[in-house]
Amino acid sequence: MYFKESGKINTEETLKMAFDRSVALGLSEVVVASTSGETALKAADIFRNFTITAVSYHCGFRKPFEPVMDPDVRKDLIARGIHVISATHALSGVERAVAKKHQGVYPALLIADTLRLFGQGTKVAVEVSIMAADSGTLSGNDVVSIGGSGKGSDTALILKPANQSNMFDIRIREVVCKPRDF
Repeated sequence: MYFKESGKINTEETLKMAFDRSVALGLSEVVVASTSGETALKAADIFRNFTITAVSYHCGFRKPFEPVMDPDVRKDLIARGIHVISATHALSGVERAVAKKHQGVYPALLIADTLRLFGQGTKVAVEVSIMAADSGTLSGNDVVSIGGSGKGSDTALILKPANQSNMFDIRIREVVCKPRDF
């Protein structure tokens, strides 16, 4: 399915299509990018009986030493049985700091830009699957991974996850949905 445009307006439909495809494939794990927790809360209502991992920005992303996700929202998600992780972006991390200071081209940033050729949501869905794998919340089986372009979700991928150290073992099995225009 291709959405006419990218963004938050596609969140509900992205989650529903991702759920339907996951059920059809017999999957039991979902990874969802969720900065504020809003998308993760919506996913919790749809992905019942799934292992859900919500991935948020690392502490200090916006303001030094402060979490991006409200601590009360985080507690609510955890109380619902959702794994909530805040981690450094797998496809930028320290390279972003080096690039800011020293300019130049760096491998992880090239990978991120290459994935963005398919849309920001594709890059995010791959990236959060890596972050979830590195946090230890995934089994290694195929998952549905959901990302977006800014706020909300507009992209869902079925993929075989891998840890950062084995990133090239990731296999994007299917594109459930993504924006056509981005």
